[in-house]
Amino acid sequence: MATVQDLISAISLVYLIYFVKSGMAAHPNFIIMLMDDMGWGDLGVYGEPNKETPNLDRMAEEGMLFPDFYSANPLCSPSRAALMSGRLPIRNGFYSDNAHARNAYTPQDIVGGIPDDEILLPEILKKAGYRNKIIGKWHLGQQPQYHPLKHGFDEWFGAPNCHFGPYDNKKTPNIPVYKDKQMIGRYYQDFLIDRETGESNLTQIYIQEALTFIESQVSSQEPFFLYWAVDATHEPLYASKPFLGTSRRGLYGDVVRELDYGVGKILNKLRQLGVQENTFVFFSSDNGAATYAKIHGGSNGPFLCGKETTFEGGMREPSIAWWPSRIIPGQVSNQLGSLMDLYSTLASLAGQDIPTDRVVDGLDLTKVLFGNYEIKRPLFYYRGNELMAVRLGEYKAHLWTWTNSVQEFQRGVNFCPGQSIENVTTHDQVNHTTEPLLFHIGRDPGEKYIIKPNSQEYKDNIGSIKQAVKQHRANLVPGKPQLNWCDKSVMNWSPPGCEKLGQCYNGPSSNPKKCVWPH
Repeated sequence: MATVQDLISAISLVYLIYFVKSGMAAHPNFIIMLMDDMGWGDLGVYGEPNKETPNLDRMAEEGMLFPDFYSANPLCSPSRAALMSGRLPIRNGFYSDNAHARNAYTPQDIVGGIPDDEILLPEILKKAGYRNKIIGKWHLGQQPQYHPLKHGFDEWFGAPNCHFGPYDNKKTPNIPVYKDKQMIGRYYQDFLIDRETGESNLTQIYIQEALTFIESQVSSQEPFFLYWAVDATHEPLYASKPFLGTSRRGLYGDVVRELDYGVGKILNKLRQLGVQENTFVFFSSDNGAATYAKIHGGSNGPFLCGKETTFEGGMREPSIAWWPSRIIPGQVSNQLGSLMDLYSTLASLAGQDIPTDRVVDGLDLTKVLFGNYEIKRPLFYYRGNELMAVRLGEYKAHLWTWTNSVQEFQRGVNFCPGQSIENVTTHDQVNHTTEPLLFHIGRDPGEKYIIKPNSQEYKDNIGSIKQAVKQHRANLVPGKPQLNWCDKSVMNWSPPGCEKLGQCYNGPSSNPKKCVWPH
């Protein structure tokens, strides 16, 4: 008797035959929609009770939901570097070893950035004739040699850093916004964000940039890759005036509603132009919700803690795949997925090989997307230079635990507000590598109930996890850490194009120091 999986596979085969015969298999378009600090529980389809994300909920209804999809790091820059390179941050250099197991990213004064020898996704797609555009936050280095147009993108509208500010341009410069190779203004000067009300038109600008790019590419009949890396859900939150005060969730909900609106506009544009059946769209987030931001942060649903931690709330992301005619609508995949998988998957769909001279951590998920197969793989949770946890199947083992230091916690910085689990949410870095803490993530998604080491369940499962760790470490060659050194002289004082705007500022002389990463 045929199983449900057999039926899905048969239907998928029919879809594939149709796709190939119709001539659409060559060079489909790609859109990655990457949110910033959006939580697993922020969408209606993931259980958010106010149901304020109708476009994303429809996207899931028409596509495939991935409830077990992860970032490669619980912080923005390393996560994005992993997405673009298909490699763990420990391999691509987006970490720091200034101190043990510390999160690091790319603030204005960071000296490093994405290394030239990393082969990024847009560089691979460029070989297949794609035109690539990034809209929004880059966050892989603000000095010109690290900019996206140096690493495979043809167009850029957005910023190299987060939209922090406003600054005085004396001690700290305001963050520039770029159009391709040159800045066209700065946050809080030319691109306004009202810190009191949250009002800003940035998301509307990012939406229009996406629509214009799609229209242009469809008109030119040139395949495209759009990386829509909007950042309104990262503090300081912002939304345009029509959305302010419209959500039951406050300002954060207003922001999510506007981003959902943007998703709807983009998907509708694909439909209007008749290219929806030749465009693969993937929606996700760079890390879990910033629970420390309280009402200005999102929801991680049933999961423990949030951004900055390697508990589930820090790295499990709200993820949806959409491709009419290719992906059977209304499916749920329990594949253990990673943002790094998009690297290998898009390369495969574009008919390109991934590099063979290095370890690529991302898997090709085409069988998962088109046949709802499940590929067995371990998932590694890193924090800085330390492997903190491993998931294999339904089991997760913590090799190290900590949230943040007790000193920071006492100052009010709390990565797990309202959640305290004895011997798990520790404020000291606790080494469990000899006897890892084991959880069954399926029946205990909140990581509340430690499986006793003397139990048969522990004995039956810990061995395969330890073997996965041993094999991973045996093949690990860490990249040169890019996030060790900070220097105020490399901040955005005089970016390319500043002279045309009268916005070149004088910075200090070079004085590199080791960066201090408190988390």
